[in-house]
Amino acid sequence: MRQQEEVGEKIVSTNRKARHDFTILETYEAGIVLKGPEVKSLRSGNASLVDGYASIMGGEVWLVGTHIGPYEHGSYANVEPTRRRKLLLHKNEIRKISGQTKDRSLTLVPLKLYFRGGVAKIQLGLARGKKEYDKRHDIAKRDAERMIRRRLAK
Repeated sequence: MRQQEEVGEKIVSTNRKARHDFTILETYEAGIVLKGPEVKSLRSGNASLVDGYASIMGGEVWLVGTHIGPYEHGSYANVEPTRRRKLLLHKNEIRKISGQTKDRSLTLVPLKLYFRGGVAKIQLGLARGKKEYDKRHDIAKRDAERMIRRRLAK
């Protein structure tokens, strides 16, 4: 009899650039429809979320532009690394996201790819793009906080 896996998360990949380029307003957790070699490739940490985004087509959410490298021990079953992958969300969430992306000109960006309880999940962020001056302001604020922490530590 097989023992149950722990429910802890094993993070595969994060999109650090997303928090720099976008203001994240809301987050969603979605499942991903993957082929066998893609799962094995993810378990070895072979993924990149940097150029990815999610879009709604035909009432379904699709992950586009995310790179999951081919499994090195795979054979003919390996698939294209940047293929579109279907995301699994509740119908209510899809309707809500669809309305917000159309009305408020927001976008869905992948933030984190991880395994929870043996199942691949992705954290999506409903985001608004930052202007250049907002990015500079965030960098200056982060530097100021770092200086304050250094002064207090002395």
